[in-house]
Amino acid sequence: MRFEDITEGAQLPELVFPVTASAIAVAASATNDYETVHHDKAAAQAAGVPDIFMNILTTNGLVQRFVGAWAGPDVLVRKIRIKLGAPNFAGETMRINGAVSRVDPATGEVEVTVSGRNGMGEHVGATVTLHFPERSAA
Repeated sequence: MRFEDITEGAQLPELVFPVTASAIAVAASATNDYETVHHDKAAAQAAGVPDIFMNILTTNGLVQRFVGAWAGPDVLVRKIRIKLGAPNFAGETMRINGAVSRVDPATGEVEVTVSGRNGMGEHVGATVTLHFPERSAA
């Protein structure tokens, strides 16, 4: 992705992520999150929810993956603001979409607005600020 080719309003390609029990449990373990609601269905149900659910660190990682796949490996993530909504339970499918909401030629920064939705509604709303290093060197 070249900074000069980015325009406000540009849509990013959708990412479809199947929310499997394995993905939830492995990602929770990888982020050292051993809360039982992320890997033990019986414990999750005892806590009042129907199944295990994704942790916030996994959601954050998926938002970064989504934007990073579009922007490319040389772009730096400056900031991510995340707001969680509907849980991502095992068996859901999350569809992540996004659009460029701001382009700043003076700083080489681009802001992307992201929404990840499942069958219950919006799981995550995020704003990601990216920096294109080659732009600031120009």
